[in-house]
Amino acid sequence: MSTASTLDQQAPRLIELRIGGMTCASCANRIEKKLNRLDGVTATVNYATEKATVEVTGEVTAEDLVATVEATGYTAELPPPPATAEAATARAEPADPADALRQRLIVSAALSTPVIALAMVPAWQFEYWQWLSLTLAAPVVIWGAWPFHRATWANLRHGAATMDTLVSIGTLAAFGWSLYALFLGTAGTPGMTHPFEFTIARTDGSGNIYLEAAAGVTTFLLAGRYFEARSKRTAGAALRALLELGAKEVTVRRGGAEHLIPIEQLAVGDEFVVRPGEKIATDGVVIEGASAVDASMLTGESAPVEVGVGDPVTGATVDVGGRLVVRATRVGADTQLARMAQLVEQAQTGKTQAQRLADRISGVFVPVVIALAVATLGFWLGTGGSVAAAFTAAVAVLIIACPCALGLATPTALLVGTGRGAQLGVLIKGPEVLESTRRVDTILLDKTGTVTTGRMALRRVIPAEGEDADQVLAVAGALEHSSGHPIARAIAEAARARTGEPAQVTEFADLPGLGVEGTVAGRRVLVGRARLLAERGLPLTGTLAEALAAAEQEGGTAVAIAWDGGEDRNSGDDRDGDNRDGDDRDGEGDAPLVPRGLLVVADAVKPTSAEAISQLIGLGLTPIMVTGDNAAVAHAVADEVGIDEVIAEVLPQEKADVVRRLQEQGKVVAMVGDGVNDAAALAQADLGLSMGTGTDVAIEAGDLTLVRGDLRAAVDAIRLSRRTLATIKGNLFWAFAYNVAAIPLAMAGLLNPMLAGAAMAFSSVFVVSNSLRLRGFTSAGAAR
Repeated sequence: MSTASTLDQQAPRLIELRIGGMTCASCANRIEKKLNRLDGVTATVNYATEKATVEVTGEVTAEDLVATVEATGYTAELPPPPATAEAATARAEPADPADALRQRLIVSAALSTPVIALAMVPAWQFEYWQWLSLTLAAPVVIWGAWPFHRATWANLRHGAATMDTLVSIGTLAAFGWSLYALFLGTAGTPGMTHPFEFTIARTDGSGNIYLEAAAGVTTFLLAGRYFEARSKRTAGAALRALLELGAKEVTVRRGGAEHLIPIEQLAVGDEFVVRPGEKIATDGVVIEGASAVDASMLTGESAPVEVGVGDPVTGATVDVGGRLVVRATRVGADTQLARMAQLVEQAQTGKTQAQRLADRISGVFVPVVIALAVATLGFWLGTGGSVAAAFTAAVAVLIIACPCALGLATPTALLVGTGRGAQLGVLIKGPEVLESTRRVDTILLDKTGTVTTGRMALRRVIPAEGEDADQVLAVAGALEHSSGHPIARAIAEAARARTGEPAQVTEFADLPGLGVEGTVAGRRVLVGRARLLAERGLPLTGTLAEALAAAEQEGGTAVAIAWDGGEDRNSGDDRDGDNRDGDDRDGEGDAPLVPRGLLVVADAVKPTSAEAISQLIGLGLTPIMVTGDNAAVAHAVADEVGIDEVIAEVLPQEKADVVRRLQEQGKVVAMVGDGVNDAAALAQADLGLSMGTGTDVAIEAGDLTLVRGDLRAAVDAIRLSRRTLATIKGNLFWAFAYNVAAIPLAMAGLLNPMLAGAAMAFSSVFVVSNSLRLRGFTSAGAAR
């Protein structure tokens, strides 16, 4: 920890620790409480990411923080300094703890299944069945349950009790008493059977074994722990996806030549080349060339951004136009992409802990059960009862309290709920995300790719007076067919769909940042911005000027088209070559170009978005659109789908600030997004819903993934999550209710082991049956 001594002692400062040894959310709470007791320390411990973010305003050093965590029974260390992206990726791939749990689960399930079957079906209890059960159950209770025993010992050393404590004590008590009954009691007698008897009577327990309870509880809880560990594994996946997002290699200009080098070797001030279709390697400024850059993934702007000499560009955006030469201004951890990765991690670490319900209950339930078991033992010994009867009653308390159904309560509901969700296009990552769905009252919606398709599409064609709309589209589509610009592709695709295959184009020329020109079927054609036509002496007037203003006000992109008379001009159009005054306004050919129409292109709204917004409002949520696009575009889209509040022109980091500001106002916020620019906001939100059609970064940063890319899936996700959470709560109630109701009988020494076993089996069956009801969940659309 030599680096800790060099830390700046001036307040405030932020220290991050990696925490090891946590087994449940209550572990994170315990560490957090210990750290917050230090003077000048404000700490947040995240069980999912296994990190502590500590703000220090006093003289406390990192060594003090580490020592405090270790004194609590866990491990802590400062993260290594950032290195290359390759090294960071290597560090992000530690051994998956779910693999070890999976191995324990498979072995335990294989061994415990026959044990449970023999105990529950008396007809299968052959002469020495109890000894086979012991042979199969012993590895499960000792080796399979070792994570619970280890956690119990660590917690007991520090005077704490968690669900691990109850599981460990309960399974060991059941197994230990079974050993006593087999070796010292009458349970080991050949031919012994466990019939189903529902009678309440005192017994010394010497003929009863609980091997099926010990093995079954271990297996069920290993299943729950495995699914939890597997969902935890995704906590760092957003950061890994961000690392993968950037370019891996870059072409730099050095010594008058171009060299392909790894991105890690790029330095500030280097000049690098970006060709059409390539990712821009890092943040920089254009020094040569002009092009269109697709930055929607980072900024949310639906239309490509035209850039030229002197314009800034951002790493990981895509060049969709011409060749660029860029001078690097930021590299490595200073780039916008790296800062967004840091925002995602901070948001994940700082997210309020949604503790697992079972752990919250166990904080009270475990100590009470242990105290009752000890009191029962003392009472029977103190009143002159036999030692065997006293221990039978005390152990019965522990066994009946051992939460067999509790082990099924969360996993089965999650299994059924997530399975049904997958059929409806909704992926739920884990139990910790469900609590937020019940309380969510505000939902933020990204525009591009979420409410809209994220692809430019032709909205309408406005022909000049005397022109035919289909002909305007056909001529424009033919010329734009030769361009790779997203707006050009939208026009070309619409023209092909409406008017068929494009006409032949010759003398094609790309005018970067402005448009294209060429010859279509003998006509000289110019297609591009209104500014391009104005520069050629062809300003839009009359109805076309009005249409241009209306399109810009609605947030659309207007593309103007002009052509000359040519060989195939319309015979009824007297504005062509027969009526020219000799003024060749574009300086080429014999006939002047004449504006023929406007084509309005915009990011198309998904056909189901308006319906989805209406359904979200019906769930009691207030929808707010938040986007990096300009205000005119955002308000036009919001009006179309029924959203009243719009927050436009926000940077990626500002989206997370918007979420945070709403949370400070007491709102419980859900966020729906699909791009890298949404990742930090998705992580910061109380509930993050990522579109499965979006980037890996957004998908990993969200809590729920909407596979279909249909916003109506967000409605189904919230409804299904709320239903699943209600099912888990119902399961937890009954899992405890059966046990709690039987504890007084156990304390009184009246608990018949078969009655206890039947009650525990029935509670498990009830929990499973209750969970299976989720299979009948239907989507909002199907329900109507």
